[in-house]
Amino acid sequence: MKLTKLIGIVIGAGAIAGMAQAQDLSGTLKKVKDTGAITVGYRESSIPFSYLDDKQQPIGYAMDLCMRIVDAVKTELKIPNLKVNLQPVTSSNRIPLLQNGTIDLECGSTTNSVTRQQQVSFGPTYFVIDVTAAVKKNSNINSLEDLNGKTISTTSGTTSVPLLKAYEKTKNAQVKEIYGKDHAESFLLMADDRATAFVMDDILLAGQIANSRNPSEFKILPGSLRQEPYSMMLRKDDPQFKALVDKTIGGIMKSGEIDKIYNKWFMSPIPPKGINLNFPIKPVLREDFKNPNDKGV
Repeated sequence: MKLTKLIGIVIGAGAIAGMAQAQDLSGTLKKVKDTGAITVGYRESSIPFSYLDDKQQPIGYAMDLCMRIVDAVKTELKIPNLKVNLQPVTSSNRIPLLQNGTIDLECGSTTNSVTRQQQVSFGPTYFVIDVTAAVKKNSNINSLEDLNGKTISTTSGTTSVPLLKAYEKTKNAQVKEIYGKDHAESFLLMADDRATAFVMDDILLAGQIANSRNPSEFKILPGSLRQEPYSMMLRKDDPQFKALVDKTIGGIMKSGEIDKIYNKWFMSPIPPKGINLNFPIKPVLREDFKNPNDKGV
């Protein structure tokens, strides 16, 4: 066989293999490969998971983890100069924007619930919260039961709303609900006395209190409406991207690197005010780090 013919066969085989590899891509990875860009959805006030710093740039615990996924995508697709678009989302529009392709990955403070799993998929659990309430210390509210007959603020599109309704039914409590478009607005409704309490996830309450004008005015109530896992959201029925997310985040957890990232955001001073949330890892979350999973509630 002539050398030129052999070279032609090798080149042709390589081209066919490359085409096959490209055709084998599906879902998000194919979309990213075809467009040369990935779009990350972030929250503007989900401290310390995903929020804007004093330069109006999204930062946080969830953002750090999601950027590791972006790095893994760059490596997997061999696109070191992949364009990374950042898109703000809210509790109400995060799922629709993921489903319609506006964003490819949502990085915030999203509860992994069985109901939501009918619409989207999740990566490994990276945080566990208790749903409770923040109130002013001078409110004479000391437990969730004391909220009977009060006006409560919560954020539109969050799991707190159905939990509140269930709590009302089982405890025979009568409350009036008002809604903020994001956690900052919901907290302000309570801080400005338009609501008695802000019902939300304990760590988000702690973040809002820590960054308020007078943190000493507020407290978080004991008790819990429900314990919930947080994770990043991705499109449903996308096994290739799901496998990459699980491998990347699961590897960070199993290696112990997650402790460094966690301590950076929950046990150290964070922007913009340099406040330390001092929120140690819960035993249930430690177990999730040892055994990464995407179980919903």
